Amino acid sequence: MKGSFAKYSQESNTEVTFYYLDGNTERFSLQVNVKQFQAQLQELLKQPWITFHLMDQTVCICTEKVMKIEIKPPINQMQGGGVFPNSQRITALQRNASR
Repeated sequence: MKGSFAKYSQESNTEVTFYYLDGNTERFSLQVNVKQFQAQLQELLKQPWITFHLMDQTVCICTEKVMKIEIKPPINQMQGGGVFPNSQRITALQRNASR
């Protein structure tokens, strides 16, 4: 996307991808900007269940079954213990890779 629509889309939506322990993934587009999502993130991760109301259904996710969460756009304002700024991914996560 280009132009003002792309800027609006980035500012008003946050994309969250959940990677589950069983190898499945699921992606959601949230109608909140990344700052609003960041404000809720630590509390969300403490919850046993996260609920998403979609247009045609409600989805409940058991946080114990989530291995990794990816968030776009990035939350660069997160700081503190366990946060590594200016990181780079060298390889993607590989499952059942042979040595």
